[in-house]
Amino acid sequence: MHNLFKTFIKNGAVALSMTLFFCCEDNSSTLNQINRLNENPVGTAHDIRMTYTDSARIKAILTAPLHLDYTHLSFKYSEFPEGLKIIFYNDKNEENTVVADYGILYNQTKIVDLQGNVVLLSNDGSRLETDQMYWDSEKEWLFTERPFTFENQDYNLAAIRLDANKEFSKFKSGRLSGTIAVEEKKDSLKLDEKL
Repeated sequence: MHNLFKTFIKNGAVALSMTLFFCCEDNSSTLNQINRLNENPVGTAHDIRMTYTDSARIKAILTAPLHLDYTHLSFKYSEFPEGLKIIFYNDKNEENTVVADYGILYNQTKIVDLQGNVVLLSNDGSRLETDQMYWDSEKEWLFTERPFTFENQDYNLAAIRLDANKEFSKFKSGRLSGTIAVEEKKDSLKLDEKL
């Protein structure tokens, strides 16, 4: 009886091993298919209009012909593959506009990555052009490490690197070239006649 039990256990182990061996086929194509489903947008919208508000005041309006929503991924984002336009409103309700050929909105950081023929038009007639710019919607700040040109009534310059508020009343830049109008003021110091 003891030998019969040993034989049964031995044959059962062999049968179990064979079953596991044949059941463990390559399922990588199935896993790849499942992962590809996660890469697809959870939503697609056409001719969208997103309004950003703060304390019931409109801060910006984003419009785009196509919006792809990837908020189901661990790093949530929205893509605008056919371009977008953002109108910023300042405290006086004046408009500043930026357009780009392509954009991505990163939901966690609230940063918009604008790419391709990026043009920013300010309400005072200023114009900035670059091939990539980032907009931080929470801090209302624009920045780029790429070459850009900027023109207004006092400036006509080209530079690499920009860090500016949306009104361009405060900005820092890297290496500059171009013309800047400067108003000369006379020195108010009086010279001592005894020197």
